[in-house]
Amino acid sequence: MDYAESKPSQVRELIRNGIIEGPTTGMCNGYAQGNLVILPEELSWDFLLFCQRNPRSCPLLEVSDAGSRSFPQTAKGSDITKDIPRYRIYENGICTGESTDISSQFEEYQKIKGRLISFLIGCSFSFEAELLEAGIPVRQIEEGVNVPMYNTNIPCISAGVFSGTMVVSMRPIPHDKVPMAVAVTASMPKVHGAPIHIGYPEFIGIENIKEPDYGDPVTIKEGEVPVFWPCGVTPQAVLMNSRPSFAMTHAPGHMFITDVKNTILKYS
Repeated sequence: MDYAESKPSQVRELIRNGIIEGPTTGMCNGYAQGNLVILPEELSWDFLLFCQRNPRSCPLLEVSDAGSRSFPQTAKGSDITKDIPRYRIYENGICTGESTDISSQFEEYQKIKGRLISFLIGCSFSFEAELLEAGIPVRQIEEGVNVPMYNTNIPCISAGVFSGTMVVSMRPIPHDKVPMAVAVTASMPKVHGAPIHIGYPEFIGIENIKEPDYGDPVTIKEGEVPVFWPCGVTPQAVLMNSRPSFAMTHAPGHMFITDVKNTILKYS
């Protein structure tokens, strides 16, 4: 079923009820999507500082109250632990499992060890409707797969216990439409903004464009250029590098869909 024209609250309810379990690319056109990071309260200041120092890859949309399971400013009535199709759980930087519902893990941790704080980070899925509106193809939507994402050698600015390198998402763009793709996405800095790199993947440490580190490979046609945007999966690479005792995130490509219109985020 095509959920491109659905309302975010409707899609979140379908996700919460286990009806939608796949990537959210192409869903709820016109509405911002976000990446999720959940951390113990004692690590929240370091991570907030990390986001402030790395706004291209970690543009903050909202931070929850300590212990809360909702993002009331961007999605009233939401449940952070159930409204994403798939989550990942990390212990000491190692992904120990995936789940479609982390409510029990969230409550159990808080009962035993202390409060958790959730961070909502802008996602490049949000600008894809704008690209399509401008006549620019979005290949993973065409092919019905997850966006390809890659680890890079681009360093992030460290903050407290958190350090690592940027993850990027890639979309093949016809060479004559690259300037328009740059202009369209540059107007939306809260969802990663303009590309961080164009062409020459080896220059940013990507050895094989056909083998993404996250997501799925897509077709790059003749006359197209691989264009790379900062990606909200960066915190997951940073978690694996920095090894905090506990964290939970979305699974790559499985995003939190907000009630915020993309137009509100332009130039913000």
